[in-house]
Amino acid sequence: MINFAMTDRAIAKELAKRIKQQRLNKDLSQRSVAESAGISITAIQGVEKGESTILTLIKVLRVLGSLDGLESFLPEIIVSPLALAKLEEKKRKKASGKRK
Repeated sequence: MINFAMTDRAIAKELAKRIKQQRLNKDLSQRSVAESAGISITAIQGVEKGESTILTLIKVLRVLGSLDGLESFLPEIIVSPLALAKLEEKKRKKASGKRK
């Protein structure tokens, strides 16, 4: 279980462990995932160690069919119409040309 008491490194390692287990459950080799994702085997090894970029992680999740997990992990933020109208009021409409 992931919680606030864990260090960032511990959370990354836990996520990496889960990704690796999902790959193994689907009976996929690192090579096949790497080829399908268009990344190197070193990159997939990095994902499974908790050391990867977000783009690499997304590529691997796509191959594993797990992109839907991102939606529950970070759901889209819904802005109320009133808050949206306030944001639109504050948005700059044009440049003044006075900055240097």
